[in-house]
Amino acid sequence: MTFNVRALGIYNLKQAEVELARINYDKTSIPVMDDKVVFRIIKLEKISINNTNLLKQAFIKGGEVIVGKSTMEPGIAYADILLCATVKQFQMAVAQMKVESLGLLSIAEAIENTLINIESFPQRSYYWQHQSLQIMPKRTLIMGILNLTPDSFSDGGKYNTIDKALYHVEEMIQCGADIIDIGAESTRPYLGAEKISAEEEMNRLGPLLERVLSMSTVPVSVDTYKSSVALESLKLGAHMINDIWGLQQDHNMAKVVAGYNVPIIVMHNQDTTHYEQDIMSEIYKFLQRSISIGIQAGIDPNNIIIDPGIGFGKTPEQNLIVMSRLDELRSLGCPILLGTSNKRFIGEVLDLPVEKRTEGTGATVSIGIMKGSNIVRVHDVQAMVRIARMTDAMMRSDI
Repeated sequence: MTFNVRALGIYNLKQAEVELARINYDKTSIPVMDDKVVFRIIKLEKISINNTNLLKQAFIKGGEVIVGKSTMEPGIAYADILLCATVKQFQMAVAQMKVESLGLLSIAEAIENTLINIESFPQRSYYWQHQSLQIMPKRTLIMGILNLTPDSFSDGGKYNTIDKALYHVEEMIQCGADIIDIGAESTRPYLGAEKISAEEEMNRLGPLLERVLSMSTVPVSVDTYKSSVALESLKLGAHMINDIWGLQQDHNMAKVVAGYNVPIIVMHNQDTTHYEQDIMSEIYKFLQRSISIGIQAGIDPNNIIIDPGIGFGKTPEQNLIVMSRLDELRSLGCPILLGTSNKRFIGEVLDLPVEKRTEGTGATVSIGIMKGSNIVRVHDVQAMVRIARMTDAMMRSDI
């Protein structure tokens, strides 16, 4: 055989432009052609049967609307469907839906927003009086973990004196941490974490937080789900809040965060590992609700960062599923934070204790970046910085 045959993975318009240029396609026509090269599959859940039929008409000139056989059964009112089309075909269908079918207007807008979100990098810039932080292409941010708790699953008791904690903060910054995340109550994602009052949490956190803020050259995040602790921390000058209950546990949290106009990390969480529907669908809906709660309270949408909550309300097997499908959360249009560091699912896969999970954590960091994570929350900053930089260089190259 004198010719080569190979399949290409073209996932965005930039890659399409590169491949068109490589075959010497007319440069002036590339912008017209690139959206015909990128193929997308969008899932719509709980769509009325009537709207399903209207969607079929909208995509009749190109693309596929795939429905299950149950949609033909009497009494079925709603269905989940797959839309399969090039970006160009989606654009044409959306335009038709907006003009010809008022009943599909909200669906058309949702599809349009999804296409924009998965194509666009969620670039953000945050500024404080003495700090700044940029989420930008080709550079995954590293959040270094500082636990002040005696019972943290990974490093409980190691940094519960001010001198030890300050030394560790300085060490993490020197190793390349972009953010320091401080937690004073163990929120480890397994049974047995000690619940403490807001007063006790602030008594642990306050004295050290003031010292860290006075010496840190990077933004400092406070890991708390209590609005009173968040408020006191922000008064002291904390730059971010990391809420493991995604604004859905303490109903005052969103208002506190909005009042200080700071970034907020909203994480998926639940008390059990049972999911009525597909796990990614339920995580998506939870995070969508968190975003809505935040925006309604006055939080700037650009201040919202999402976290799938690896290990929280999930079995080890479910964590692996979430990791493999993490890129589905890009449709929400928010930066993604991933926290897998030393967690139990890594130990179960590798049959290793918590202190020997660095390589396993590194694998999750690398895959997480490939799947769209913008920030990784880690214990071993030096190793994960190196892994992140190498993965960034491979996955986010313009070559």
